[in-house]
Amino acid sequence: MGSDDLEARQLRSSNILLNLLRTVSILIMISLVLPVLNPARLSGLISKDSALLTISLSYQSLTSGFIRALNRGWMEESTLTLIYIASVIITIGIVILSAGCFMTLGKIRLQKLGARLSAIGSAIGMPGLVMLIPAYNAMSQTSNPGKVEPMFPIGVYVFFGLLALNFAISLITAIKLPKPQAADRYEMEAKYQLFLMILPFVILTFVFAYLPLWGWRYAFFNYKPGLGLNEFVGFKWFTFLFENSATRRDIIRVITNTLAMSGIGIATSWLPMAFAIFLAEIKSAKVSRMVQTFTTIPNFISWVLVYTFAFALFSTEGFVNSMLIDLGLIEKGRNFLMDGDHIWLKMWAWGTWKGLGWSAIIYIAGISGIDQQLYEAATIDGAGRFRKMWNITVPGLIPTYSVLLLLSIAGILSNGMDQYFVFKNSANKETIEVLDLYVYTLGLGSGGSGNIPLATVVGMLKSIISVTLLFTANRISKLVRGETIV
Repeated sequence: MGSDDLEARQLRSSNILLNLLRTVSILIMISLVLPVLNPARLSGLISKDSALLTISLSYQSLTSGFIRALNRGWMEESTLTLIYIASVIITIGIVILSAGCFMTLGKIRLQKLGARLSAIGSAIGMPGLVMLIPAYNAMSQTSNPGKVEPMFPIGVYVFFGLLALNFAISLITAIKLPKPQAADRYEMEAKYQLFLMILPFVILTFVFAYLPLWGWRYAFFNYKPGLGLNEFVGFKWFTFLFENSATRRDIIRVITNTLAMSGIGIATSWLPMAFAIFLAEIKSAKVSRMVQTFTTIPNFISWVLVYTFAFALFSTEGFVNSMLIDLGLIEKGRNFLMDGDHIWLKMWAWGTWKGLGWSAIIYIAGISGIDQQLYEAATIDGAGRFRKMWNITVPGLIPTYSVLLLLSIAGILSNGMDQYFVFKNSANKETIEVLDLYVYTLGLGSGGSGNIPLATVVGMLKSIISVTLLFTANRISKLVRGETIV
């Protein structure tokens, strides 16, 4: 019992050290992308929105604010080069310790290697931080330090403390971990392998979907491009959105357009499922593949090229007008693209043409997953092709359709802006402008002089409403079908 107790205590001690090592490593990785903790921001001329990772990946992001200082001779470019090299060294060290952190998810031999790598990464990163000290001194001793704005960021202390702590924990962990047996291999449990496989996509989702939420702070300031957040105004722009009559009218107009176009899309969201069902009924594999290819290709065409195609067809001198004139049906051409009538249906038609084949792919995959014995049994019972489609294929695809429908309802206010931006003109502006396009126009305006705080407020409200709709639709699905996606 004594040896078993000792082994159990050693195991608990090792797990505590490993968890502590992973926690510190994760904090270091997060700090790498936080601008507020950037240790390389040794001057006020370096953008406060630049993280250490940004500077280490792009030398231009470091030097863009120093063009005047370099031209006037206020500082040497070698100082910026030293900062860049130090940033790269720190980042390389963090990448190595991150790899070691992930290796500690494996079994004993891989854990020991991960702890060693983590110590090596920390040891590489700390000299990079030390290199920032002479760079700071060089900035402080320039001919015009007031213009260079030297500063010693708190990130230097934070990174050095975290790296030193990580180095100590890594060494202790590597020593404390029991020696691997000869039969042990560099292995990792399947659940951790799956976690590491999905981790890059989780990181990308965080970077592109959640990190930009930091920009919501613009809604509480009087922000001007190039001048920064110069005055905190609280909820001024929120109240302005509803107090200003012109803004209220615009919001009502664009929300009407958005809901109408999204509503048409939701009402016809069964079309990809129907297309997939009929496509699966084509007996010739060659014909089926050809149809699927030709209907999927438009999804990969940008909306700019789609508009070019539409212009070639429906402009005053386009193919359609030329054909109608040749047939004697009309005397002169008409620019159909400048017509604002039925614009909602026109946009829906172009969107359906572009995305029908692509949207059907998930249903085609769903059809292949339906038990073929159901079709065989229905054939024996005398069911025809349409009866099998209605009683077997459609019920088999309903769960997939329900999930996609819930997501469509949640995104009813987010129908994109590319399509409407390229088709927008003076004749259809009032009926084609959707919420996303309105936010873009409001924020950037003419020549980039728009009202960014107000555009941020509109974007925030859109996100809040979308999340509310998602949970509402999810609740209705729970009550009606007994299933949810959240």
